[in-house]
Amino acid sequence: MLEAATFPVALTVLVLVPAAGALLLLMLPRSRPDLLKPVALLVAAIPAALTVWILSEFDAASGASFQFWQQHEWISSWGISWQVGVDGLSLLLVVLTALIFPLVIVGVDAEHSPKPYYAWMLLLEAGCLGSFVALDLVMFFVFFEIVLVPMYFLIGGWGHGQRAYAATKFFLFTMFGSALMLVAIVSLAFLHASASGGELTFDLVVIGEAQLLATNTARWLFLAFALAFAVKVPLFPLHTWLPDAHTNAPTAGSVILAAVLLKLGTYGLVRFGLYLFPEASVYFAPVMVTLGVIGIIYGAVAAAMQRDLKRLVAYSSVAHLGFIVLGTFALNSEGLTGGVLQMINHGVSTGALFLLVGMIYERRHTREISELGGLQKSAPLLAAVFMVVMLSSIGLPGLNGFVGELLVLLGAFNAYRWWAVVAAFGVILAAVYLLWAYQRVFHGQASEANSQTPDLHLREGLVLAPFVAAIVFMGVYPKPVIERIEPAVDAVIVHVEQHVAGFAEPVADVVPPVSLDELARSNPEHHDDHDDHDDHDHHDHHGDHDDHDDDHGDDG
Repeated sequence: MLEAATFPVALTVLVLVPAAGALLLLMLPRSRPDLLKPVALLVAAIPAALTVWILSEFDAASGASFQFWQQHEWISSWGISWQVGVDGLSLLLVVLTALIFPLVIVGVDAEHSPKPYYAWMLLLEAGCLGSFVALDLVMFFVFFEIVLVPMYFLIGGWGHGQRAYAATKFFLFTMFGSALMLVAIVSLAFLHASASGGELTFDLVVIGEAQLLATNTARWLFLAFALAFAVKVPLFPLHTWLPDAHTNAPTAGSVILAAVLLKLGTYGLVRFGLYLFPEASVYFAPVMVTLGVIGIIYGAVAAAMQRDLKRLVAYSSVAHLGFIVLGTFALNSEGLTGGVLQMINHGVSTGALFLLVGMIYERRHTREISELGGLQKSAPLLAAVFMVVMLSSIGLPGLNGFVGELLVLLGAFNAYRWWAVVAAFGVILAAVYLLWAYQRVFHGQASEANSQTPDLHLREGLVLAPFVAAIVFMGVYPKPVIERIEPAVDAVIVHVEQHVAGFAEPVADVVPPVSLDELARSNPEHHDDHDDHDDHDHHDHHGDHDDHDDDHGDDG
């Protein structure tokens, strides 16, 4: 399950370079403010380049194994280690994180105090990357908490409106959930050591594979983890901090919050919820699915009611993240693959939407939809890019959002049929509020101020181009992405099946009214040929199935 790499320190370098860069920025002389942004960009470009190499070297066929694995003792007396690795669940989230930060640094300037601004940005990047690659529970918790501090200061120091209120609300909500998770992590490690008779360890793989906890104990610990991640997602009804944080955060903060930080919650539910507590995940799956579907509908309805364009996009995140939770707790290959894919899709699409809203605000100094209108005439390129990104968020076939939502709904339909039907209405509602917002912002008669709105300039176009390219590529040809996700997803499902008595992956129960054999027998001219061909195929199919089972056994 663990594989070393030709460059085993790659993930450690990935995490430490942004942290070191933050310290480097603080040491730069105040007399040279012109150096701050180039140095920050150079530092952020190193993890971006390294993740491209990691992506190229990643073995998709072994996606269920942790690759680029590295472990060093950290606090040996407590069983805490520096342990990192990536598999199909975390690989693309790491790539997304490392690529988003340099794009945001290029695309958004600090309004004031650039030195602490860029230092907080790099520390935030280190925290996010560390959370996605950590395979030790204490190490994960440390990085999970690190991200709170820079985001708090970015919202409070460079935000707008009620920025202090929004920053404090964000910090208190997430800190409350994290405190419960810390208690659960310590309890889990001590209970595991007691049950195994071995030494204390916080190793995710060791604890996850052993499954030594009593059923009720595991359920209580799952609830503590799930609550911490539900706040971070955020899952209804713990979502109230998100619209305030998004609305009052600076543009860069909103982009990072939507594209990366919220994924710490959804990723945590998969990596720690399903893997550490498979029985509890199955037990509480109906509750999680119900909350996810409520979030889909509630987020869509609330978004349609917003007058502030940025707040509308913020509520749309509540709806889209509900889809991810729905797919995750469908507990089948389609749903979970769609959920992981939607983490990436949401990061790309909603991150781009917040960038575009920020660009509109820079031009018009307002986000009130009623004060905008007719922008398409003066800024046709801005309108065109906004249209593509908006359609990807709706889930238009041919763009990235469609693939993920389709897989989630397919998986949910096999597991929770009526909830899938209700969730499908969320797709319709997304089209309603986003198309209506687009119509009011870009169409209609332009006022004098709106008619003078400048179009995208070169730097903005270059920043948005990777987002549009990713939206189209993953919509037209998602195979390379899904190939890297699926082995890890299958391993998680097998892990749940192995450790939960009576659980089987929910699959389609639709039976064709007429089998292929019956169709062949109804045509005597081709009966013999078909039988020979069918026998050969039947033998091959079982051979493939046995190989597939063996692979799953190795993964588990």
